[in-house]
Amino acid sequence: MKRKISFILPILLLVALIGVYMYFAIYFQSHTLFKTTVKGIPVDKLTKEQTQDKLHDRLKTTSFDIINQSTEWKKIPKEDLGMTYDIEKTTNNIFSKQNPWSWPLAFFQKQEYPAVTAPTNEKKLTATLEQVKVDLEAYNKEQTQTKDASIEFIDNHYTIVKEVQGASLNLNQAMTQIKKDILEGQANVNLTSFIEKPKTVSTDKELVAAVDEIERLNSQPISYSINGQKIEVPKEISHTWFTFADQKVALDKDKIKEYITELGNKYNTSTNFSKFNSTKRGEVTVPAGAYSWTIATDTEVAELSNLLLAGNGVENRVPSFQGSATPGAALIGNTYIEVDLQAQHMWLYKDGKSVLDTPVVTGKPSTPTPPGVFYVWNKKEDEILRGEDYASPVDYWMPIDWTGVGIHDSPWQNADAYGGTSYKTVGSHGCINTPPAVCAKLFSMIDVGIPVIIF
Repeated sequence: MKRKISFILPILLLVALIGVYMYFAIYFQSHTLFKTTVKGIPVDKLTKEQTQDKLHDRLKTTSFDIINQSTEWKKIPKEDLGMTYDIEKTTNNIFSKQNPWSWPLAFFQKQEYPAVTAPTNEKKLTATLEQVKVDLEAYNKEQTQTKDASIEFIDNHYTIVKEVQGASLNLNQAMTQIKKDILEGQANVNLTSFIEKPKTVSTDKELVAAVDEIERLNSQPISYSINGQKIEVPKEISHTWFTFADQKVALDKDKIKEYITELGNKYNTSTNFSKFNSTKRGEVTVPAGAYSWTIATDTEVAELSNLLLAGNGVENRVPSFQGSATPGAALIGNTYIEVDLQAQHMWLYKDGKSVLDTPVVTGKPSTPTPPGVFYVWNKKEDEILRGEDYASPVDYWMPIDWTGVGIHDSPWQNADAYGGTSYKTVGSHGCINTPPAVCAKLFSMIDVGIPVIIF
């Protein structure tokens, strides 16, 4: 009898084990396996309907967390990110991939499944990320800013200022990674990953060597030749130009541009009035005209920068310019034509001496001769001057601006019309009418390019 019982017990145990195995194998045909989770949410031993219900409730509250060190800085519900989950696909994915017949293994290993997302609402995601960026910018302003080691001019010499390791964030890097992690379904991101680090530290050998190099470069003379004057760049200005960037001595071109712009504002003859010692009225102020120049700021900044870094000195430099005149000499020298509108008189000066003068007739009040510093840019004989209501043949034509104003003979004027106030009644359309015989002499005595000062 005992032998019979010892034989039957193992069989009964085996049958029981098979029964248990088959029970759970059948059970897990319609239920999830042990230790089954979706995004950390436990959904084990649930039917398909129960799984869907639980995921629907729990995934609605799932968020993306932005952490600062170990503290939650911002929690963003996935719905605010335009992300929703396809619960049915997520559940079907579980039941299609789990193997009910291997249910005993589920005791020993976790069954983790992703939550299948529906197409992202990009508009909603963008709007939320824009607000995150605004919040991060505000956060960044409150943090100690990370600064590179730099070279500064202190107490009349250059010295290295130590770097600062702050808590400020690289916002572009942070926003790029946050969006990437959201789209990849990550649960959180830590802001400490984006703390800026100094790119240059005070012990960098290139920075140490740069101090001596900047001292040398700033010691070179820097001056301009403008309007016949030598203009030295003050050291208190030039010392701010030299800096250190990308591991080498560099220039702050914005500061150089600021100085060149101020130089132009002060000296450009295209926008500034000129002082002129007239024959009858002493010093007069003459507005800008066609004979002028303007510093070409961007070109000059580039060229000056190259010269400064070469370190050979920049003395009496004529700046890069645009215009009909050059900054390298006084705009009005010792050879010029002077037209006094008030006196109705014209003079030709050569090498500082008056070699010809004559009364003239200038523009009538309705079409006045423009004041300014001009120049004879061409000389022609036997021309016909044309306007809306006239066509006047002249023997000598010397244009001085780009609107048709010039000096020419005027045989139609009475000999006694030149000078005085006759311009008020028989004045020109803006040109300087000159007695024919005198105009012939003037034509033969001047070259193209001579300045014409009208005031």
